[in-house]
Amino acid sequence: MSSAADTPLSSEFVSLVTPGARRAALLAEDGVRIEAVYEPCTADDTDTAIVIAHGFTGSVERPALRRAAEVFAQYAAVITFSFRGHGGSGGRSTVGDREVLDLAAAVGWAKSLGYGRVVTVGFSMGGSVVLRHAALHGGRTGARIDAVVSVSAPARWYYRGTAPMRRLHWVVTRPLGRLVGRFGFRTRIHPEDWDPVPLSPVEAVPLIAPTPLLIVHGDRDPYFPMDHPRMLADAGPAELWVEHGMGHAENAADEALLRRIAAWLGEQ
Repeated sequence: MSSAADTPLSSEFVSLVTPGARRAALLAEDGVRIEAVYEPCTADDTDTAIVIAHGFTGSVERPALRRAAEVFAQYAAVITFSFRGHGGSGGRSTVGDREVLDLAAAVGWAKSLGYGRVVTVGFSMGGSVVLRHAALHGGRTGARIDAVVSVSAPARWYYRGTAPMRRLHWVVTRPLGRLVGRFGFRTRIHPEDWDPVPLSPVEAVPLIAPTPLLIVHGDRDPYFPMDHPRMLADAGPAELWVEHGMGHAENAADEALLRRIAAWLGEQ
């Protein structure tokens, strides 16, 4: 695998509303085009960049992701991107498998912009991706990251223990469900099953050390009950925050929590 720092970038950037912000088209290692947005820190100069990985059906334009980016940009530079099959990115979603390549491209862009310290924050599907990325790329120069935060992530694959997850499996595995995903949620889903089944989040956690790891989960998460974050934290070493009254992923992460996460990242 080539270094993520060598990820090809588009030569054209489009200015955003935020001064100094830029859009780019990144290429994942398998050639899928990934849309990404860079936003500089709005406070002091910093050597840190936070790369945010959204949940399933999200994208760089979703309000919840934009809100998280705005908060984090007060502490560090921020890179957001749309996973394959989402937003303006190419390809089709593999629901957490090859999305690791998309994150690696975004991390590589952060490093190519000159940031010496790059950390990742992932929500739900993105939470599983940041765990697997840290485990699989931890020893690779240019792809290695300095801290990981996983919010509302599953611990294991194929979980169907809640009604929202049963609905999600219908969307992912059935032809009619994939049509609903495409036209109802603007998410293009790959029709083939995983082969091989990727490393699960709980299997990834022990491989992340010594990189600092924070697991965040709401006690009212309708998708994944509390045994998921506890399994992840027990796979160790990791810090666990149980957020009372919180639901699921970026939509449920309020400004106070986002600020606490940013502060934790700054302390690592």
